[in-house]
Amino acid sequence: MSEQIPGIDPSVAPSGTGCVECEAAEGWWVHLRRCAECGHVGCCDSSPSQHATKHFKSSGHPFVQSFEPGEDWFYNFQDEGMYEGPELAPPQHHPLNQTVPGPRERVPADWQQHVH
Repeated sequence: MSEQIPGIDPSVAPSGTGCVECEAAEGWWVHLRRCAECGHVGCCDSSPSQHATKHFKSSGHPFVQSFEPGEDWFYNFQDEGMYEGPELAPPQHHPLNQTVPGPRERVPADWQQHVH
């Protein structure tokens, strides 16, 4: 049995395949981050709305993991450090056919002028 890391719950599945708040508002994102404690999927700080950071600020959940294919790093908002961690419940990333940025039908043609 692996050691439990405070702020990481490997048994929790992600909240969906896209940013929770962007999906509700019909917005778009650049990259996705998954809360390692509750599974909330939010958009990264390069995205217009930065929902992953907003989730940390409202919940206090310190760790996110990239929700991008081929990436498994963890980031701790409290100390701004990059970490390795346990494998989280599947899926490990958004669907491979989902565009970056995404979702395709909502990304403006001049999207690069909207990123941070």
